[in-house]
Amino acid sequence: MELAHSLLLNEEALAQITEAKRPVFIFEWLRFLDKVLVAANKVDVKEKQKKLVEQLTGLISSAPGPPTRKLLAKNLATLYSIGDTFTVFQTLDKCNDIIKSKDDTPTYLPTKLAAVACVGSFYEKMGRMLGSSFPDTITNMLKALKTAESQGRSEILLSLQKVLNGLGGAAASCHRDIYKNARSLLTDRSMAVRCAVAKCLLELQNEAVFMWTTELENVATLCFKALEGSNYGVRVAVSKLLGTVMATALMPKQAAVMRQNVKRATLDEVLELMATGFLRGGSGFLKSGGEMLKGGGSVSREVRVGVTQAYVVFVTTLGGQWLERTFATFLSHVLDLVSHPRATQTHVEAVYSRRCVSFMLRSTLGGLLGEKAQIAAGKDICQAISKQMRAVEAVVNDTSGENKAGAADVSASQHVMVCALKELGSLVQSLSATSSPLIQEPSIGLLETVSSVLLHPSMAARLAAAWCLRCVAVALPYQLTPLLERCAERINNLKSSPEAVSGYSFAMAALLGGVHQCPLGIPHSKGKVCTSEDLLRTAAQNSRLSLQRTQAGWLLLGALMSLGPSLVRYHLPKMLLLWRNVFPRSQKEMEAEKARGDSFTWQVTLEGRAGALCAMRSFVAHCPELLTEDVIRRLMTPIECAMTMMSHVPSVIKVHGTHLKASAAMVRLRLYDILALLPPKTYEGSFNALLRELVAEFTLTDNSANTTTSLLRSLCHYDDSVLMGSWLQETDHKSIEDQLQPNSASGSGALEHDPSSIYLRVPMGEAMPGPLPLGVSVIDASVALFGVVFPHVSFKHRLQMLDHFAECIKQAKGVRQQAVQLNIFTAVLSALKGLAENKSTLGPEEVRKSALALVMGALDNPNPILRCAAGEALGRMAQVVAEATFIARMAQYSFDKLRSARDVVSRTGHSLALGCLHRYVGGIGSGQHLKTSVSILLALAQDGTSHEVQTWALHSLALIVDSSGPMYRGYVEPTLSLVLTLLLTVPPSHTEVHQCLGRCLGALITTVGPELQGNGATISTIRSSCLVGCAIMQGHSDSLVQAAAISCLQQLHMFAPRHVNLSSLVPCLCVHLCSSHLLLRRAAVACLRQLAQREAAEVCEYAMSLARNKDSKDSTTVNLNITETGLEGVLFGMLDRETDRKLCHDIHDTLGHMLSSLAVDKLSHWLKLCKDVLAATTGHDVTGGGVVAPVDLGKEEDDSEKQDEIDDDIMFTALGEDNNAKPSVAPRWVTRVFAADCLCRIILLCENADKTHFDLAGARSAKAKNPKGDLLVLHLSDLIRMAFMAATDNSNQLRMAGLQALEDIIKKFASVPEPEFPGHVILEQYQANVGAALRPAFSPDTPSDITAKACQVCSTWIGSGVVSDLNDLRRVHNLLVSSLDKVQAGKGSSSQLYSESATTMEKLAVLKAWAEFKTINAHEVPLKRPELEEEEVGADILPPDSLIMLVQPELPSLSRLWLAVLRDYALLTLPAEFSSQLPPDGGAFYTPETIDTARLHYRGSWAPVLHAVALWLSSTSFGAGEGEEEAPAVPPQASGAPVYPQGNSGPTQSLEDLIKDRMHLMLGMDYRKRQTATERDRQPQRESDRQPQRESDRQPQREKLLNVLHRLLLTRDPPGVQLQVTAVVQETIRAAQDHLTEQRDTQGKEDGGEKDGLSLQGEGGETGELLPGKSLVFAAMELLVFILVRHLPQLNTSHLPLRPQPRLPEESTRLVAHTVSILAELPSLCSPAGNTQTNKPDHTDSEYTTAIKAPGNSIPLPVSAALQGIKTIITSPLGRAEKIPAQWTGLIRSSLASVLEYSQPGNIHTSRPNMDEVSMLTAMTLFLLSASSEVIGVTVLQQGCMERYRNALISPDPWVQARCYQLLLSVFQHPSRALSTPYIHALAPLMVEKLKGVERSRPGTVTELQAVQEGIRVLENLVGMAEEQNSMVKTLLALLVPTLVSYLLDDKAFSSAPPASKGLHEFALQNLMRIGPLYPAAFKTVIGAAPELKTRLESAVRANQASSKAKAAALLAQPTVQAAPTIKLKTSFF
Repeated sequence: MELAHSLLLNEEALAQITEAKRPVFIFEWLRFLDKVLVAANKVDVKEKQKKLVEQLTGLISSAPGPPTRKLLAKNLATLYSIGDTFTVFQTLDKCNDIIKSKDDTPTYLPTKLAAVACVGSFYEKMGRMLGSSFPDTITNMLKALKTAESQGRSEILLSLQKVLNGLGGAAASCHRDIYKNARSLLTDRSMAVRCAVAKCLLELQNEAVFMWTTELENVATLCFKALEGSNYGVRVAVSKLLGTVMATALMPKQAAVMRQNVKRATLDEVLELMATGFLRGGSGFLKSGGEMLKGGGSVSREVRVGVTQAYVVFVTTLGGQWLERTFATFLSHVLDLVSHPRATQTHVEAVYSRRCVSFMLRSTLGGLLGEKAQIAAGKDICQAISKQMRAVEAVVNDTSGENKAGAADVSASQHVMVCALKELGSLVQSLSATSSPLIQEPSIGLLETVSSVLLHPSMAARLAAAWCLRCVAVALPYQLTPLLERCAERINNLKSSPEAVSGYSFAMAALLGGVHQCPLGIPHSKGKVCTSEDLLRTAAQNSRLSLQRTQAGWLLLGALMSLGPSLVRYHLPKMLLLWRNVFPRSQKEMEAEKARGDSFTWQVTLEGRAGALCAMRSFVAHCPELLTEDVIRRLMTPIECAMTMMSHVPSVIKVHGTHLKASAAMVRLRLYDILALLPPKTYEGSFNALLRELVAEFTLTDNSANTTTSLLRSLCHYDDSVLMGSWLQETDHKSIEDQLQPNSASGSGALEHDPSSIYLRVPMGEAMPGPLPLGVSVIDASVALFGVVFPHVSFKHRLQMLDHFAECIKQAKGVRQQAVQLNIFTAVLSALKGLAENKSTLGPEEVRKSALALVMGALDNPNPILRCAAGEALGRMAQVVAEATFIARMAQYSFDKLRSARDVVSRTGHSLALGCLHRYVGGIGSGQHLKTSVSILLALAQDGTSHEVQTWALHSLALIVDSSGPMYRGYVEPTLSLVLTLLLTVPPSHTEVHQCLGRCLGALITTVGPELQGNGATISTIRSSCLVGCAIMQGHSDSLVQAAAISCLQQLHMFAPRHVNLSSLVPCLCVHLCSSHLLLRRAAVACLRQLAQREAAEVCEYAMSLARNKDSKDSTTVNLNITETGLEGVLFGMLDRETDRKLCHDIHDTLGHMLSSLAVDKLSHWLKLCKDVLAATTGHDVTGGGVVAPVDLGKEEDDSEKQDEIDDDIMFTALGEDNNAKPSVAPRWVTRVFAADCLCRIILLCENADKTHFDLAGARSAKAKNPKGDLLVLHLSDLIRMAFMAATDNSNQLRMAGLQALEDIIKKFASVPEPEFPGHVILEQYQANVGAALRPAFSPDTPSDITAKACQVCSTWIGSGVVSDLNDLRRVHNLLVSSLDKVQAGKGSSSQLYSESATTMEKLAVLKAWAEFKTINAHEVPLKRPELEEEEVGADILPPDSLIMLVQPELPSLSRLWLAVLRDYALLTLPAEFSSQLPPDGGAFYTPETIDTARLHYRGSWAPVLHAVALWLSSTSFGAGEGEEEAPAVPPQASGAPVYPQGNSGPTQSLEDLIKDRMHLMLGMDYRKRQTATERDRQPQRESDRQPQRESDRQPQREKLLNVLHRLLLTRDPPGVQLQVTAVVQETIRAAQDHLTEQRDTQGKEDGGEKDGLSLQGEGGETGELLPGKSLVFAAMELLVFILVRHLPQLNTSHLPLRPQPRLPEESTRLVAHTVSILAELPSLCSPAGNTQTNKPDHTDSEYTTAIKAPGNSIPLPVSAALQGIKTIITSPLGRAEKIPAQWTGLIRSSLASVLEYSQPGNIHTSRPNMDEVSMLTAMTLFLLSASSEVIGVTVLQQGCMERYRNALISPDPWVQARCYQLLLSVFQHPSRALSTPYIHALAPLMVEKLKGVERSRPGTVTELQAVQEGIRVLENLVGMAEEQNSMVKTLLALLVPTLVSYLLDDKAFSSAPPASKGLHEFALQNLMRIGPLYPAAFKTVIGAAPELKTRLESAVRANQASSKAKAAALLAQPTVQAAPTIKLKTSFF
């Protein structure tokens, strides 16, 4: 392939490769040429032009395939437009000659087509440069057109389109000829030709004025004819032509109008023409006049659907503003269509017409108008409805009967109503809360208008009105409860009107069904059963109403069931009774019933039973939790009666007439529905009767109509749709295209077919429930139930049924046979699917045989859908049987068939069978057949005679590749080369073949997988073949093929990202984003999503480059609207237009990935994006249609001749232009919510990226250094503004998102200081904005969830400490106070709109906010900023306790409410077995019905509340002030201070109890914390543990608390939690210490000073035993040691040998330090005996372990804590208690011994690279200093210690030496001489040695210098200590002075010495000068003894004096002070 990459075709290379590979080589060369020509140097191109032209024109006659000829033509044209043009006419003539040639053989055809393609490209690229040659060319092509076959016809038409495009208005002379020749081909039998004609005429109408003036009607008629029998592609093309021509006729382009004076068409004329097509189809006006008069002949559905699409194109072309201006006219026209008798001849036709009209309205109104304009349109729709309703009322109230025509009007008006109401509902629902002006404005009266339709005589209109009300309630949940109340009231008032009963019950059912979409729900009391019971009870009273009342009663009961178990639970017994009473109890009753009823009572009875079954089904579906075995048993009674009744119904129908059939069918439908939901085991007994019914149902035994089921499509595999022809995949037109599917009543779903669907959940992807007509629904239900039951049926019965099926098929004939067969196959598939899901088998041999015969028979059925189903069934059978022999037999049968059969049908069927076998058995199960299958299918795929065979074979091949996985690797190369060959040769019109090729290629890429990254020869070939394949498919004209290409490239990018060229892929994807095909847009977005995950920056860059090149001459970028906002802007724009769930989800993800990788670097760009989206709220939107995008003239080629035309075009309005001219709609609320979420994500990303984003001073300096850098804090005002806009919007969802953003901003920026005003923070300037954003959320009509969120923001805001102005704080505080009043209103407050759990949520949020407010007070009382104190204590500064003042007045009521919350939560968290103890009427804030939802709300808010209560209790000494008036009814008005002195007798008792109760409540709550521990939650316990310990029973509680904490630690890991836990333990232990001290004091007083008893108190008593489970100390130790071991695993002795440990993270060091210090406090809680138990050498362990050397010689925290701990323990007074000194001494000795052992140099298990010697020495010294010499004076220990010090002195590390000197100093200075003397004797000589040696090696570093200095200090001190014995002083000075003098340098050496050496010199000199005067006599003696010392000293002193006399004087005058050590310890241990 690399050889193909050259400017000229490499002919040698071409000659060497095989024939088969040449087309690929040539294609690859042309691809390369296409890229390189544009970029190449013009001179190079001109040099080689001649040769290139030769090569390219040579290729024309080499019969190139379709993709090759397309590229060839493009390259030739490009070559001429870049190079010289003088040979172009020769080439053109050559092409024309080829076209003229009379050779019609198929082999010559590709050459002809290539010539045609070249001509088209020349004209498109060069246009008028080709001068006057075009008339000949066009004539020539039109001549060829008459004789060409279909492929030639479409190619010529597409070329003509290009010629027209290139020539523009210049070709006017040929326009008529082209039009005449082309129009007749609009009805060509080849669909590809029809598409080509439509495209050609579309191009023609740009310039040919006659098409939209004189010929307008003919064009319309032609288009209608073209739509007859069309496929989807033709409908899209023709509707685009028709819509555009009509739009141009209405608003012509001025340029054309000015050239010729034309008459413009009026809107009415245009709409009238379109309506003809909709109502009369293609049958002209004259031909079928007679037929018209008779009113017969309905429009073909294809025409109606096509015209519907044309209407949408028409409006879209004219644009949103036009629609806004003329909406009323358009609406009335469209509604007239559906009221026309021709549109509604049969019921199904009427439903289809309604669907079409709804589609028109939804596509135009929903997509083109902004929110404001949509509200205006809503008004128009309301007016249309009320106008219709007035007309209907006039007819209904006209009793005289004069108005005969009126009745017809009423029936027509129902369809108008349905369309208008459906659109109104959709409109309101899509606007959500932004639609509130529409509802609230009285002049519109929307609710009144819609409610009036509930009385319409037609059921369809009533249901539509009910549905519309449901939409209103879902959009505006605050309307839900009032609407329900109003409907219930009206039903009662209008009991006597059948329409009212029916209409209002529909409305109530619809509203109840909508509750699940409103998270806030409805009040529990609204879900009462009474209305429906009344209706059922009174049904019998009035025969005129009994039918409606029965239906309404059951409908409402069914709707109530949808409210879910929490409500239904209360009504279940009553319901079970009602259900039992509807059905006859026994056979006898049944017989009696049959005997007595007349036809009306039977109808009512059947309807009633159907209703009862429907309510049961709703119960089973919505309340699965309530389905206990007992309930199912009681349900089965009525169900069994219903089954028995079914067998009697036929005889009843015989007697009373066929009008009962519908009611009977309804009963069957309901029965099947409920049985399918129940477990089949429960009705096993009735299987026989039931199966008889089911089989009769779908084999159409009693049904004369040939009704087919609609389930087959869903039971077949989704991917097989490519085989089913007309069952097209998903498109934007799906809702109307469904009408054209072949099964019965497809796409005719309507509410009136099954009213119960009004309260059921709407199926995914549907806007409105559309149940199919009853006949189809019953068959569907029977098929579904058959699938459920079949796996549980005995083999004998299975066999009988399968045989019966075969018999049924045999007996039926013709169309009926097809219908029966379809139904049977759907049932069999359903059964096989059931078997597979149940993991059961098909049965013995004879069952399999029968099933196999049935299936194999259908594999060669002419109907493709049946063949598909048969293949699927075969695969499923193989899956269920799962035996190799069976599979082999089936495969072999198909192999034989395929080898022998020649007909298309059996070849397609059996090839699919092979694919399905592999699909369901998988690669391993079918591995042995792989080779045969592949070879057969590869052969079939090459059968060029039948494209159908190719399609099916390739589809099966793709299935096999998919399922075989790696086993297919050996067949990849041959398959791949076949795929490429076919892609290069199959004509593009056979799109199905290309789609299947795409599937194959994708499967092959997956099979090769990650290997694709390799560089081997075979892999490179495979990879380049895949890329060529993708390129061919990308160039295909069909969007599904392009989508397949994109998904293949996406796969390739996943496996081999380096080899996918993003620079060409991304622009291609961007172009597809504007495609009109849903699947292509989906594929493009899915691919972008994957690319953005890895390479977001590149993707955005390439997209932008595409926008920059937009003005270049490339026509592909026609409708791209990338502006400076880049791809992100386009995706945000798509969110407004797209409704497809998956697509929107992928767009969200793509934007999310881009945001994550780019937002921090391109901050202002992304913030501007979000801001633009958010700023476009409805209020800011000027026109409602939004801003008009500038007209983009970049599309016009700006070649010199074109210029003049552009000049006249500048004037025209852009209405006829493509997408970019359309006004872009202001972003809708859903997009704005997404933008607000993006804002929160940006803040989070910045936080993770760099802290400078939140530091204004830092940001400003960074910006100054790098002006391009961008930091978040600089955009703070924008952030606040965006959050404010969102939080104050109309849309509730947006308000939530805005409040969330506001909270994030406050949290992140609260502490950012304002550099210009020290002491202030930057958020202060935004106080007013925050207050204003919060205020609307507290208005009374705000939904609870928003108020709850706002409370949270309030508490965050107050707690952030930003608010410095008391007034501002007051504002926010007042909001909270107002909401607190709401909380105190209590449960039974009158106006309740939402469910109780919503109220619970709101109240708890308020209390939680107050609780957080209270805790902030307690912790940060001085909110005042100290700097401001003196200067200005003005009114606007907060006094220090202002926050407390704000909370104080509310505290009495708050504390009561808080305790109530805790009490509720305590009850709610009881385990299920205690549920009987819950109060029957709920708690303070929840009702028993909403218990489950309430739990969640409590879980979120109890922790802060508990904290607040703890603080409050501790501040009021446990609420002592409230005394005994704790009656909840009267809130105690006591202040916080205690009223009674503690000594008072009476009342204190109750107070004690009260305190005890509260304490227990709080502790109980606290133990619950182990479930939800967060750092914040740990706080409260400390508070309550600080309380005075009055109770004697605290010990077990404390111990239990510690156990709970220990359990918590075992389950939670974050160190933050562990730190909190240690804090709590510390508090607990301190509290216990206080308690113990108190006890000891009192005991001490009583014992009157007996010393002994005092120390026996505490844990461990006499014996010293600490009992687990009883002992606090034991519990605490357990917990603390656990923490230590968790962080220092080496402590665990079982872990020998020790490994060197890594450094601890910072948090762990804090934690370990804390733990160790607590451990040290424990002994104080024990009696002396207990103490020795405690102190098993815990500390030394931990101390040893943490002694890992810290960098930079600082002492790690844990070490210092450990050392501190050792000291605490050793100096503990208990050590001196008389009873146990021996144990104590032993303990301490062993500890010291272990320290020594750990630090021993040659110790075996201390591989001691990390051992911190300093810490060890310090520990040792601590022992020596703290413990008495008796304890440590043992020889062994003493020698060990000396040994350690010696090692340290000779240590290579100067830092260790320095510390050692310091520690020795402290030991030498120990007051007890007994201790210090041995050490002095042992170690001083060594020190002197060491110091003397310094002269030879002077210190090089500061640390070394320090060590020497420390050593000298020790010697000096020894001199000082020896003062009393003069001889000693002399001896010591004789050591010291010479040492010091030896450190002095002479002049020369001094000047060149390093700094450390100089330092030593100065230090020595100073010391000598100080020692001299101290010991004059001894000094003189020493100096005199050695003269050289004297001279050295003198010269040094002289030099020093010379340098600074003053300094010397000062030094000599200094008093003698011992120099402080230069190394400071963080903690002083001594």
